[in-house]
Amino acid sequence: MIEAAETALSFVAGRDRADLDSDQMLFFALVRAIEIVGEAASQVSLATRQATSNVPWSVIVGMRNRVVHGYADINHDIVWQTATEALPELLPTLRSLVATP
Repeated sequence: MIEAAETALSFVAGRDRADLDSDQMLFFALVRAIEIVGEAASQVSLATRQATSNVPWSVIVGMRNRVVHGYADINHDIVWQTATEALPELLPTLRSLVATP
């Protein structure tokens, strides 16, 4: 999850929302990174999910399902918001989970 989230952040660095509409490769790359974050989230153990109830696990997995199964109608604004707001907010928590013995 961390690697895919960091990759998504690297894709949007120095970019703005308009780039998402004009650069299909950027759009596909972000969607794929979000998909990977969600797929990895679905593999997190129930115990870890319960111990980290501050992480919106079901929302993350739901986003993955949406981009995989609703690919013909993905909202660019939601993709941008996920990449520029939600993932940066999520990363510190994910990193702390890895750092916890």
